[in-house]
Amino acid sequence: MVKFMLLALLRTLLILIFAVWIFIWFLKPTNIWNKNWKQVEDSMQTTVFKYNGVDFVVYTFPIMLLAIVGLIYLYMKSLSSIRRGVKRCLTALYNPVLVKTPLGMLTGIDVLVMSLIITLLVWTFYARISNDFQKLVPAKHLKLNLWQLKLLKISTRFGLLAETCLGFLLFPILRGLSVFRLLGMQFEASVRYHIWIGTMMTLFGVLHGVGTLFIWGINQQINQIWSWQKEGRIYLAGGITFVTLLVIWISSLPSVRRKKFNLFFYMHHLYIVFLVFFLFHAGDKHFYMVFAGVFLFVIDKLLRVIQSSSETRLLSVRIFPSKVIELTFPKDPRLSYTPTSIIFIKIPMISNVHWHPFSITSSCNVDDQTMSVMIKSEGCWTNSLYNILCQKLESNSKTKCIPVAIEGPYGPASFDFIRYDNLLLIAGGIGITPMLSILQEIASAKSDFRNRSPSQIQLIYVVKNSLDISLLNPISHLVLNQNSEFCLLKLKVFVTQEKKGSSTLRELLSSLSISRTVLFDMKKSDYYTLGRGDINPILIGSIIGFSSTIFLLSLCFFNQFLFSAKQKSSKPNSPSSVVDLFLLCSFLIAVACSALVAMVLKWRKSRREREMITTIWDNGGDVMKLRAMEGARSTTTLEEHEIHYGARPIFKDLLHKMEGELEGSNVGVVVCGPESMMESVASACQQKCSKPFKSGSKKQQPFFVYHSLNFNL
Repeated sequence: MVKFMLLALLRTLLILIFAVWIFIWFLKPTNIWNKNWKQVEDSMQTTVFKYNGVDFVVYTFPIMLLAIVGLIYLYMKSLSSIRRGVKRCLTALYNPVLVKTPLGMLTGIDVLVMSLIITLLVWTFYARISNDFQKLVPAKHLKLNLWQLKLLKISTRFGLLAETCLGFLLFPILRGLSVFRLLGMQFEASVRYHIWIGTMMTLFGVLHGVGTLFIWGINQQINQIWSWQKEGRIYLAGGITFVTLLVIWISSLPSVRRKKFNLFFYMHHLYIVFLVFFLFHAGDKHFYMVFAGVFLFVIDKLLRVIQSSSETRLLSVRIFPSKVIELTFPKDPRLSYTPTSIIFIKIPMISNVHWHPFSITSSCNVDDQTMSVMIKSEGCWTNSLYNILCQKLESNSKTKCIPVAIEGPYGPASFDFIRYDNLLLIAGGIGITPMLSILQEIASAKSDFRNRSPSQIQLIYVVKNSLDISLLNPISHLVLNQNSEFCLLKLKVFVTQEKKGSSTLRELLSSLSISRTVLFDMKKSDYYTLGRGDINPILIGSIIGFSSTIFLLSLCFFNQFLFSAKQKSSKPNSPSSVVDLFLLCSFLIAVACSALVAMVLKWRKSRREREMITTIWDNGGDVMKLRAMEGARSTTTLEEHEIHYGARPIFKDLLHKMEGELEGSNVGVVVCGPESMMESVASACQQKCSKPFKSGSKKQQPFFVYHSLNFNL
C-alpha cells in the first residue's frame, strides 16, 4: 500500500512539473511574460547568479527535475507488483486512431503529443508575429519597404519555431533517460517523434534562412553573413548552423540511411557542430530553452559510452537451417530485464561503428547467467556475421572468443502484459523474437504470479516458408510439452509461400530444432555483460542533479570573477559570443564531472561484483541452461495448434471469432512484423474498438488493446 501511495504521489508530481514546463513555453511569447521577465532578469544582475542563473532555473531545471523524478518513478514501478485489469479510458490511447497516413499509423498518444507540439508552434508564431506587426516601424538603416520588413519579421519568427522544435528534438532519442518511457512507449516508437520534429525543424530553418537571405539580397546586404562580431547576432554562425542542418537532414532520409549507413552515422555526428554554432548564433538566452534536451542527451550518451566500453564475449552460437543464428552472452546474475527489451550489439570484427538493435529472446527468470538474441541473416551486417560464424563452425581448430560490445538492455520498467485477461500475440518472420521473451517470462513465473497471468494466449506466426518455423525453438518446449500450471497456449502458423506439406507441426518443430552449435573457448569470468544495471537509476538521477549544480556554480564563477566588468559595461539582453563561450565552458565542466563520477561508480561496482562471481564459464560447455525446461513431461497434445499453407491470416475474422469466446475480457494484442501486417491488425482492432454496443445485449464486447513493436527505424 505504501508503494502504491508513493507511486501516486510521484505520478502527481510528474504531471505538475510537466504542466509548469509547458505553461512556460506557452506564456513566453506573450507581452506579459516579456515585460515581467525582463524585470526579474534585471533584479538578478545584483546577485551572484546574474540573469544566467534565473534563466537556467526557470527554463531548464523543470525538465531536469522531471527526468530525476521520472527515474525514481520508473524504479519504484519496477519494484511494485502489477495488478490485474486495465483502465480502458487510458489504455484506449494506445489503440490506433489513424491507420494509413503519410506518417504511418498513429495512436491516440501520437495524436495527443503531436497536437500539443503543433498547437504550441501555431500559438508561438501567432503571438510573436502579431506583436511584431503592431509595433512595426520601418528602420531607416535597413532601407526596407513595409512588405520587405514584414517578410523579414516572418522569416525571423520561423527561426524561433525551429528553436522550439529543437527544444523537443532530443527527448525522444534518450535511451537510458527516456522521458517517453513514462508514457509506456518503447524507444523505437519514440524515435518517430525525433524524425517528425527534426523534419519540422528543418522546414522552419529553411524558411528562416531563405527568407532572411532573400531580403538581404534585394537590399545588397548579403555581405554581412560573413561577419563575426563579439556582440549581437553572429550571422556567420547562423549560416554554418543552416548548412549543417541540411547535411544532417539529407543524410537521414530513409533512402540514404538504409543504403549508406556509414554516411548517415558520420553525418549525424555533425550535431555537435550544429549545437555549438546555434549557441553562437541565437545567444545564451535562447539556448536555455533548448539546453535541457541537449544536457540530458549528452549525459545519456556518456553513460551509454561508459557502459558499452566493457568488453564481453560470445559464449555460444546456434545456427539454424533458415539462416537464423542465436547468440548467447554471459550475463551478470544481478542484471534483470523485462520482456520486449532490446540490446544494441557491436562486433568490431565487422564494424567499429555499427550498433544494431536486437530483441532479447531469453528470460532472466529462466536463466540468470546468460542472455540470448536471435538474428535473421538478411542484411549486409547480419550476412557478414553469419559467414564468420559458419567459418568458425567448419574450422577444426580451437574456436577463439569473438569480442562483442553490448549496450542496454532497454525496455519497459515492468512487465505489464500480464494485466490482460487474455493475450493475442501476432508475429511475422523475425518479429517473433520479442514474443519469445514474453512467453518464457509467463511460463517461468512464480506461483503467486500465475494467478494474475493471462488465462489464454494465442500466438499467430506468419512466415514465408517452413524453415522459418525454426525461430520457435526457444519456446518449442512450451508448444510441445505444455503442463497444467501454464496457461493455455494456442499456436497458429501460416506458411504463405508453400503448398501444403506432408509434415505435421510437431514434426516440423522437432526437425527444425536441430541446429549446429559453436562453443567458444572462454575461461575468464570477467567477460560478462553488466548492462544498464551497473548504475542504479537513483544514482543516475543523482548524477543529473549533481551535473546541474556544477553547471550553475561554474556559471556563477565566470560571471563573478571573469566577466563581471564586461557585464557592467554592456547590455545584459545583448547576445555576446564571450558569454556564449563561458556557457559552453560551464557545460563541458559539468559533463566532465558527470563522466568522472559515472566511471568511478561503475568501476567500484564492477570490481565488487567480479569478486563475488565465481568462475561460471569453464570451457563454455554448460551454457544451455536455457533449455532446462525442455524435458518436461507432455500433458497436452498439439490438437489445439494449427498450421496453414499457402494462406495469410484474416485478422478481422480472427478477432471476430475471439469476440464470441472471450466476451467481456480485456485482450492485449501485441504485434511485431512487416508494416503491412501491423496495419491490417491495427485496422481490425480499430473497427472492434469503435464498434458500438448493441442496446439490450447481455453480452459485453471484449476490449482489445493494441501494442506494436517496430524495430525498422
